[in-house]
Amino acid sequence: METRALGSQGLVVSSLGLGCMGMSEFYAGRSDEESIRTIHRAFELGMTFVDTADMYGPFTNEELVGRALKGYRDQVIVATKFGNQRSPDGQFLRVNGTPQYVRQSVDASLRRLGVDTIDLYYLHRVDPTVPIEETIGAMSELVDEGKVRYLGLSEAAPATIRRAHRIHPIAALQTEYSLWSREPEDEILPTVRELGMGFVAYSPLGRGFLTGRFKRIEDVPDNDYRRHHPRFQGENFQKNLHVVEIIEDMARRKGCTPGQLALAWVLAQGDDIVPIPGTKRRTYLEENIKALDVRLSQEDLKIISDALPQGITAGPRYADMSTVNR
Repeated sequence: METRALGSQGLVVSSLGLGCMGMSEFYAGRSDEESIRTIHRAFELGMTFVDTADMYGPFTNEELVGRALKGYRDQVIVATKFGNQRSPDGQFLRVNGTPQYVRQSVDASLRRLGVDTIDLYYLHRVDPTVPIEETIGAMSELVDEGKVRYLGLSEAAPATIRRAHRIHPIAALQTEYSLWSREPEDEILPTVRELGMGFVAYSPLGRGFLTGRFKRIEDVPDNDYRRHHPRFQGENFQKNLHVVEIIEDMARRKGCTPGQLALAWVLAQGDDIVPIPGTKRRTYLEENIKALDVRLSQEDLKIISDALPQGITAGPRYADMSTVNR
């Protein structure tokens, strides 16, 4: 397993990370036992970077990751997030970036994870009612106190990223990025590169759509939130099947799976990019890791990018885009 640096402050992680969100919520088929086995298998294969958030579950995903960390803590970089405030019954309350909530959240995450220090602590979404300087200022105090090692942002706009970075160095910016979500190429990637930050790509497989697993909406379980995702809806679903067909054709030529080709493309966009595909099954984890063996030439990359330009995907990334890129 190769490694990649996130930012210029010394944070180094495996070149592929593991997103844990779907282990506890949103995607159908929860099995804590298989999820922990998947996390352990990831560690065995050299993956050192796991990603969670306090809102996943809510709260239970951090507890799950915490159980899986026992016996492995020294070899793993743990990333978690705060800011999307939810009640214990799962209701979304607000985006909260107040200094008081920063402290409340980190202490709760440390307890649930069962660790003394969080390696990478993200502001999950930017609170429009609180100056980013106040939120990052409070987060920087956590670094001084040893509760957090590095700071990150998720779904922040370029101007916000710059303001945050002036208060305290930001190691990584996390945003959706894949062959069907190439928007970061316009402003986000240039900004983080100018400032010396790393880039963590979530949903690099388009929430599973780019693997080719879904040919009809009926292939998505009834209790899976993707049933209500804009890109999985009606005409959007049918149009986006064309995107998958292009990926499937290219994957056949390269002798790999569509998912491996999609991950290899993200990995090839720069050594400062770390994709974190999520899975709760060992079989999919092992398939994803083999994407590291797929080599794409400059000609391959041009063909893929020309065939799947930005804007080819039908439907927005979220039903409500008001909370992203603020």
